[in-house]
Amino acid sequence: MLNIIKELEKIIIDGGLISIQEAENLVGIDNEDIPELAAAAGRIRAHFHGNRPDLCSIISARSGRCGEDCCFCAQSIHYDCDIDTHPMLSSERILAGAKQAEANGAHRYCVVTSGDRLSRQDFATVLRAVTAIKEETSLKRCVSLGRLDSNEIEELVAAGLNRCHHNLETARSYYPKICTTHKYENRLETIEKLKSAGIELCVGGIFNLGESDRQRLEFAFEIAATEPDSVPINFLNPRPGTPLAGRPPMETWEAVKFIALFRFIMPKAIIRLAAGRCEALGRDQRLGIEAGVNGLLIGDYLTTSGNDINKDFELLDNLGFDSLRS
Repeated sequence: MLNIIKELEKIIIDGGLISIQEAENLVGIDNEDIPELAAAAGRIRAHFHGNRPDLCSIISARSGRCGEDCCFCAQSIHYDCDIDTHPMLSSERILAGAKQAEANGAHRYCVVTSGDRLSRQDFATVLRAVTAIKEETSLKRCVSLGRLDSNEIEELVAAGLNRCHHNLETARSYYPKICTTHKYENRLETIEKLKSAGIELCVGGIFNLGESDRQRLEFAFEIAATEPDSVPINFLNPRPGTPLAGRPPMETWEAVKFIALFRFIMPKAIIRLAAGRCEALGRDQRLGIEAGVNGLLIGDYLTTSGNDINKDFELLDNLGFDSLRS
């Protein structure tokens, strides 16, 4: 198995890509071989990205009351979950959050809203916020707003948007078990519109929704086909009241293995650890980062608390990353 890992690593570093069949050869490796897989993924990361991490903070600009039925999400109106909900924040409040994120050492800032689409009024608030963040901070600007049409995308570009986040969530073959209120194809349509407009793409999803190993690989190659700039990897943090509330956390070595496989499959993308990383990796955050990661979501998440920011920077420093924290 170690020979296979080395062969595939060489193919990738020489500029090639591996097939899903070659990736399948790595899925069944023993836990004792996962450190070598992770180390190889780390070398691939270093080859293509050096030691500069990409650090992103988010703000929940509109929370809850979502009409979609994604079975992992506590913001859905279909489930009885105890979360804070609020309408769209003002552009001034969003800007204040951006300035705090910049002070915390973030490199980019993402404005995230619940729901499938925004009203015209709420969308106008986001446009003002993106413009203000561009004018008053050094942060890269990102949004996660659900479905967008071509005119809205043009307006976001004019406002100064750099990147848009739009997850596929899980493999196409498993998606109907996760969401029934909109189709997988709807997500791909929005991604294609963003791509055509020249906006950077942030496309990822969530591990441990009940998908098989084969579906995780399917998912990775479906993401890779969108040619994303950033791939956020989330891990299910089961929320009370949702259909997945009783699901156990992902095993740490299983998480590390698939983080590494995502790096093998998408060597040139930012592989970003995002929500649920504390639950999946626990005290072994180092293992996840060493498995080819070059991006983190820092600070709090949408409905849950994140890892301590100072500990994240300490860990990155110890691993030899240059985070250029101000």
